[in-house]
Amino acid sequence: MAEHRPIETWLTDMDGVLVHEEDAIPGAAEFITALRESGRQFLVLTNNSIFTPRDLRARLLASGIDVPEAAIWTSALATAQFLGDQRPGGSAYVVGEAGLVTAMHDVGFVMTERDPDYVVLGETRTYSFESITRAIRLIEQGARFIATNPDPSGPSPAGTLPATGSVAALISTATGRQPYFVGKPNPLMMRSALNRLDAHSETTVMVGDRMDTDIISGLEAGLRTVLVLTGSTKQHQIERFPYRPSRVVDSVADLVDLVHSFGAHQA
Repeated sequence: MAEHRPIETWLTDMDGVLVHEEDAIPGAAEFITALRESGRQFLVLTNNSIFTPRDLRARLLASGIDVPEAAIWTSALATAQFLGDQRPGGSAYVVGEAGLVTAMHDVGFVMTERDPDYVVLGETRTYSFESITRAIRLIEQGARFIATNPDPSGPSPAGTLPATGSVAALISTATGRQPYFVGKPNPLMMRSALNRLDAHSETTVMVGDRMDTDIISGLEAGLRTVLVLTGSTKQHQIERFPYRPSRVVDSVADLVDLVHSFGAHQA
């Protein structure tokens, strides 16, 4: 991470970087505290579209990590912003939870089952045959197909759960229509985060735990990237990918001291 302008903005993934389920990863609270004390801008990014930023703040706070609500950027928010820019005052049939529905309402979209402009698919713990069937029929009738993220599965205390990507594949198989995915690894997620902060890619770093989402989307958005080894991608898997992160560290605990030094020295 040499010969670059000093880091002014930090983007970081949440699950696998700051927390595992409801448990804070050692050093995560200190990392966020260092960011807040440094005065630098930062956002916590997540492909999770179930929860609102307020919900996620409460979840993180219960784990001992104090992240302001305004510093949380979800795939639901990025999706809503994208659609609001594409078709102001549009309509959508939404398959998802409060995080997505609230974000869509906040950009002025109308929720409807009658001739919507879009079918918007997000993550939910209560996928129903009826809602999926409705989505399929509306897409067949001409609604544009959008999904918050392509993650095929997600973790839970009981084991793996099907996520947005899996249900999107089901709908695609039935309709022959592929969705446009807004969340990671689409660099649009990173661009929307940068725009939210009025930040520049040359002075921003992305911290993530997955080479195939966090690192590739950061790379394609022109950011420097840091891979932490506390989540999905392990050390021996890095060489399998045709691209590399700017830096690899064991965990965010290794970044606490660097938050301050990156501002004074070239990273």
